[in-house]
This record gives sequence, structure tokens and C-alpha cells, in this order.
Amino acid sequence: ETLGLVGESGSGKSTLARTILRLLEPTSGSIEFNGSDFLKVDRRTLASMRKRMQIIFQDPYGSLHPKMRVGKILEEPLIIAGYGNRAKRRERVAEMAGFVGLNPEHLKRFPHEFSGGQRQRIAIARSLATNPELIICDEPVSSLDMSVRSQILNLLEDLQEKFALTYLFISHDLTVVEHICDRIAVMYLGKIVEITSKKELFANPLHPYAWALLSAAPFIGAREGRERIVLEGDIPSPVDPPEGCRFYTRCSHAMEICRTMPDLRDVGRGHLVACHLYR
Repeated sequence: ETLGLVGESGSGKSTLARTILRLLEPTSGSIEFNGSDFLKVDRRTLASMRKRMQIIFQDPYGSLHPKMRVGKILEEPLIIAGYGNRAKRRERVAEMAGFVGLNPEHLKRFPHEFSGGQRQRIAIARSLATNPELIICDEPVSSLDMSVRSQILNLLEDLQEKFALTYLFISHDLTVVEHICDRIAVMYLGKIVEITSKKELFANPLHPYAWALLSAAPFIGAREGRERIVLEGDIPSPVDPPEGCRFYTRCSHAMEICRTMPDLRDVGRGHLVACHLYR
């Protein structure tokens, strides 16, 4: 499955991605992976679990070591994971490069010698090194040209089918999310306010914040006549969020009860929404 995570800048999408992998340590809560609490395991178990989850960062140049050749970049996670001897690792590196359309001569080059799309292919190959089950895609195509985006998205879909991968796909581009995702979660100021299937969200968004997001997205066809909803003000500080519903201060449908936090509840057909309009 591909679960999309959408929301405006500052809503906490990338923070969530890094917290899932424990690149950031959470202050409370739990992270469950295949039934195990990722926060309560010992160091050895943590290292073993980390092999099963990887991340693709937004900036393919910033996430690749500029002084390392591509072959070494792809070999590094194998060394950390204790994978085989040098010959086995080189064989695996060549295999990973082939999966993403890189040639053997590419392994001898440095990241700056590649285009943005090729660098992202290198990052994707690196994420496959330890045979993960979950890959977090943190806006992996937002820095790429439109023509290259489709190539990378198609590559991700092909790899998902080939290796039975699960993706958490983070993006602010709803057209990309609509193309690649199965379900979508809408996040606002650190809270999930709506989760449903892709088809249901675009046909019948329920949360007022989801209305605003969809109205601002450029679409061709039936939805292009949808009335634009302009939100007033900026997203509040996560250090001092509003009381109750965090969208309360910007919502045109706000009521007195919105000063209390709504629960994320199922309103039918697996469509979950956190809004007092549907209590």
C-alpha cells in the first residue's frame, strides 16, 4: 500500500517521517512496526528493525555524500548492516543500480556529475540496500522537473510491485498524491484530521482543512470549477497550538465546541475525520 501524507508547509510531515525512523526521538506516544513498539526495543533489535525501513529524502543532492563515489554510497548501508564480504557487497551494489536504471560506469562517478533525476535514482537504489518492507518517501519528486517526476514516480511504482514495498509518501502536491497513493492522510499542525481512500478524499472531502487544500490544487476537468477557499492567517506555532481543534482559528465553520479536541472517528466506509461537524 501507499499511504499519502499531505498538508501545508509546517504541518509536521517531515518531522513525523523522521520520528517514525527515530532520527528524531519522540517526547511521548508509541511507534509500532509489525506489532512491536519501536521505542521499547533494545539496541540490537533496533538495528535489526531499522534494516526493514528506509527513507528517501527530498533533496537528492543534499542527502548524498559529495566526496563519495556512487558505488561507495550504495555500499555504505550494506557495510553498516554487516552484509557479506566485499565481493558480495559489490555484486549487490551492481544489482541495486540496475534496479533503478543506472549503468555500471555510473558507480565510479560523484553525485555532482548527475542530473537531479539521476541523483534521486541513486537515493532510491540506496534505500533498497537492506531489503526494506517500508520506505518513507519525503517529497521525493518536489525538487525535480515535471518530465522527470513522472519517470521517478513510475520507477517507485515498479519497485513497489517488484519487492512488495509499503510506502509512506509525503507531498504537498495533490496531483502527485492522487496519482501514486491508495489512501491519504491529511495533517494539520501535527494532527491527522482525515484519513480515507484516494477516491473518497477527492470526491468527498469532509474536514474543512481538506476542503481548502483541494480547492487550492490545480485540476483539469470536473473539479476545476470547485470554489476556491482561501484560508486567513498562517499556520499557528506548534509550540503553542490553539486549544481544542487546531484548525479552529482558521476555520469558517468553527463553533464553541471546537474549543475541545475532536476524536478521529469513522463516519462510514473507512472514512475517518476529526471534526465536530460530524459528531
